[in-house]
Amino acid sequence: MAQGTVQVTHTGTSRWRRRTGEYTSLAAALEAAADGDVLTIAPGTYRENLVLQRAITLRGPEGSPGSVRIAPVDGVPLTVRASAVVQDLHVEGQDAAAPALLVEEGTPELRDIRVVTRSAAGIEVRGAARPTVRRCTVDNPAGVGIAVLDGGGGVFEDCEVVAAGQSGVAVRGGAHPRLERCRVHHTSGAGLSATGEHSALEAVGCEVYEVRGSGVQITGRATAHLTDCDVHRTTADGVTLDTDAVLTLADCRIHDIPENAVDLRSRSVLTLTRTTVRQFGRNGLSVWDPGTRVDANQCEIFDSTGDYPAVWVSDGATAVLDSCRVHDVPDALFVLDRGSRADVVDSDLSQVRNTAVSVSDGATAQLDDCRIRDAATGAWFRDHGSGGTLNNCTLDGTQTGVIVTKGADPTVERCTVDSPAEAGFYVSAGGRGTFAHCRVTGSGGYGFHVIDGCRTTLRRCRTERCARGGYEFADGGTDAAPGTGPVVEDCTSDESGGLRDPAARETAVQTLSPPPGLLAAVPEPRPEAQPAAAPAATGAPVRTSKDVLAELDALVGLDSVKREVRALTDMIEVGRRRQRAGLKAASVKRHLVFTGSPGTGKTTVARLYGEILASLGVLEKGHLVEVSRVDLVGEHIGSTAIRTQEAFQRAHGGVLFIDEAYALSPEDAGRDFGKEAIDTLVKLMEDHRDAVVVIVAGYTAEMERFLSVNPGVASRFSRTITFSDYGPEELLRIVEQQAEEHEYRLAPGTGEALLKYFTAIPKGAAFGNGRTARQTFEAMVERHAGRVAQVAEPSTDDLTLLYPEDLPELP
Repeated sequence: MAQGTVQVTHTGTSRWRRRTGEYTSLAAALEAAADGDVLTIAPGTYRENLVLQRAITLRGPEGSPGSVRIAPVDGVPLTVRASAVVQDLHVEGQDAAAPALLVEEGTPELRDIRVVTRSAAGIEVRGAARPTVRRCTVDNPAGVGIAVLDGGGGVFEDCEVVAAGQSGVAVRGGAHPRLERCRVHHTSGAGLSATGEHSALEAVGCEVYEVRGSGVQITGRATAHLTDCDVHRTTADGVTLDTDAVLTLADCRIHDIPENAVDLRSRSVLTLTRTTVRQFGRNGLSVWDPGTRVDANQCEIFDSTGDYPAVWVSDGATAVLDSCRVHDVPDALFVLDRGSRADVVDSDLSQVRNTAVSVSDGATAQLDDCRIRDAATGAWFRDHGSGGTLNNCTLDGTQTGVIVTKGADPTVERCTVDSPAEAGFYVSAGGRGTFAHCRVTGSGGYGFHVIDGCRTTLRRCRTERCARGGYEFADGGTDAAPGTGPVVEDCTSDESGGLRDPAARETAVQTLSPPPGLLAAVPEPRPEAQPAAAPAATGAPVRTSKDVLAELDALVGLDSVKREVRALTDMIEVGRRRQRAGLKAASVKRHLVFTGSPGTGKTTVARLYGEILASLGVLEKGHLVEVSRVDLVGEHIGSTAIRTQEAFQRAHGGVLFIDEAYALSPEDAGRDFGKEAIDTLVKLMEDHRDAVVVIVAGYTAEMERFLSVNPGVASRFSRTITFSDYGPEELLRIVEQQAEEHEYRLAPGTGEALLKYFTAIPKGAAFGNGRTARQTFEAMVERHAGRVAQVAEPSTDDLTLLYPEDLPELP
């Protein structure tokens, strides 16, 4: 066959339509061919734009791969609109507005095709097309490697994208391809990307690497399922999910990532099974925003190369770790912000340089049957509203097992702390906590160390072989309020040395006699301490409304909020006095709406409001139960009502705080079950109007919309309290408080520099208000450490003063 010709072989039996022969152009051969014919192209370069509209076979000569070049000067070199077979071709395109190989219809089979182009896309599949693409390569440094669009699909087997100026594989517009044993590398965009509702990507046995961007990017309600895949050596995050994306990773490996190995936000959902995450520069798992959730089962996260927590859960997100291992990391699990939650079951956290579990800013963590080993701090519940449960956990080889500070209130049950260097359990700075059936052995310090008059409860705890003593209760100083201090019931120790009386002030301690044969763990209380024990034993509020209002007044800023809460308190108090005097009391609706940006103190004020109502006798307990959409809305009809009732029951006698409440009534609700939660809530508020106070919270504009479209809810709230953003001066005060708490000082000029910094910092949607101030302080401490570490013999000023140059760069 002569070069530059096309041999058409007729495979049918009809004598009337003989098409066998040679043609001088591809166009002529295609015109003559019919379904079932085979077109064999002689070696050469063809400057034609081919369109295949019949079920033919188009191929290069056997044994000469790459000898046939389809290379027109512009347009689409090869378009397939039929169930054809195309193999052994070299396709080149130069049109930046068109793909090099376009599949628009049918179920064609493309084999052993090499696409070398500078086009919009190397291979593009769209519409109803469902090709099978085998052993094809795409080299397209100007655009997308493989694009599957507008409902397209198909299977790609053993294919390779060797270069792409944008995404390696892009799926959008409801497309749904499957990749098997494919390799994607050297792309300038994401390796694999899927975006848009109904778009779906499935990949099995694939590898994504050397990517200048995210390895896998799923956004805009798209879904993806990766099995036995490798993602590594990216310049950005390994895997990124955003805006209602859904991704499943099974038996995958994500490693050598300079940023977050996996980052998900905006109500995205990630499920990981038997997946390993290692050698990451920031977080292994980074989970943000209400409704965002990650479920990890039998996964391993380890070998961090940076100084960030391995698992980061914030801004109302949820993480579940079941039978996982997290090890060789700076910090294992950080949960922060109201509504954020982490549930960890039957998992190991080990070789942690700092804190294994940190819970702060109103977050919750629950650990069941977990093992924490070789960490500086096992678990640290840091501040007001932060809590959760540690149940049946073991902590071995820590400096301190569990720390509770600044009003945090966790429940720790049936946990064992073995060989802590300093203390098994340490409570200070207004921390609370309930410790039941816990045990400390071999402590280098105390077993339980409770200071500052903290209202901690210990029940049936046991200490053994503690160097400084089993229990230490240091007083809260001369300013400590009556009725504060630990409550201790039936606790024991194997030694009497180091056991001493609680502080000489009045302390709320109730000590029951230990079983025969055991040494008393705590001394008998002083006679005058007995009356103070009664309120704690019966669950009555410890603080008066005056005490709680004083704590409210101590918060930075929030002047209008403080006035509103005081006005409500005064109304309730005067109403009670009028009733005692036989007069009618004005009806006060106690349910509230809190509006404002994140980080402005809404959760903290809700907690204090509940405590005030309890002190006034309006509520039985005054405790705070914080929930969001994910806690109330189920996945099928009927489950939402059950979840909402359970949350309401947990809040009985206290405050039900619904964060981001507008998420219960989305603008595009459709068949959303949020309405069921609202209807159930409205009925419960009516049936139990005196037992529970409900506070709904969220961004100002969204809450206004929520109340306007739900009049049944709006009618039950009497007052909206707006939490304004902190100004630069208030953010400065927060930094000053942080510095004082951690024994740092601001050098002359640093305060002014901070004011300028907080004035200039962008106030976008991610601006965290109070958290921004805390993060700024932490960044200053880090930069200070880098500076002072170079000083051979630093003075006290060197070690404590923060200078303007310690400020981080503006984001």
